[in-house]
Amino acid sequence: MNTHTPSLRLIGVPTDIGASRLGSAMGPDALRVAGLAPALRHLGRQVGDVGNLAGPPNPQTPPEHGLRHLAPARTWMEGVHRAVGQALADGELPLMLGGDHSLAMGSISAVASHCRDRGQALRVVWLDAHADCNTPDISPSGNLHGMPVASLCGLGPSPLTALSGGHHPALPASALCQIGLRSVDEQEKRLLHGLGIEVYDMRAIDELGMREVMRRALDGLHGSDTHLHLSFDVDFLDPDIAPGTGTPVRGGPSYREAQLCMEMLADTGRLGSLDLVELNPALDLRNQTAELVVDLLESLFGKSTLVRADR
Repeated sequence: MNTHTPSLRLIGVPTDIGASRLGSAMGPDALRVAGLAPALRHLGRQVGDVGNLAGPPNPQTPPEHGLRHLAPARTWMEGVHRAVGQALADGELPLMLGGDHSLAMGSISAVASHCRDRGQALRVVWLDAHADCNTPDISPSGNLHGMPVASLCGLGPSPLTALSGGHHPALPASALCQIGLRSVDEQEKRLLHGLGIEVYDMRAIDELGMREVMRRALDGLHGSDTHLHLSFDVDFLDPDIAPGTGTPVRGGPSYREAQLCMEMLADTGRLGSLDLVELNPALDLRNQTAELVVDLLESLFGKSTLVRADR
């Protein structure tokens, strides 16, 4: 387990430019209202908040060539890429508060570049109800929050795939593990299969249990020098406990399953960066989803019921 505990850097990214519904632009401030920074400080972590990044407004225009809002969305992604890259260069752990999931193209491409420069392996755990593996030619909506996985694996238009600054994909598909999927478009299914991404859908969780799914997803991380990145979409959670998201899908993980997931991620000691996306306060009830997310992030950063021997 790591003995070094880097400071956390909160980076708000208030845009819903890649989403189908408005509202996730308010996500960063809802998490602040729910007490995210004080909760993490209470666990003994140093927490800095750089506020919200600035970027273009959501033009709310229809798709062009299978893409909605490509140019302004790319501007937001570049800002995220710079901010996350700077936090990592400064030795801090970036916690990107979205915003919609298209922003992960900026954050994860920055993390991947950082790891390549250091010769460090990267593991991305992607918690989501959706595969987010569309490309413009198969996307039913043109919404960019449905495309980050494909783009990070090198599929799609160059303004998205080239965010990592090279001619190669930001990630090999083998670096990704998706957990919680239960809404996947027909052509996405074939694309996921062709890429060979490790996926545990809700049937796998039902059959294996969350403990075994997480054991497999995190196999080899303990004692390694692998950088672990968590990309946490709020719609991963069952909407009965987390209604505040724009694309809810019934049948997601329960509160206790989500807590176990976070605790096992924490146990690796390898978490180096984090996306928290798709929180939509406009669809929430008294900010309960943001408060639940803060509770889960406390577990991710070390809160436990008892003192654990490995901590």
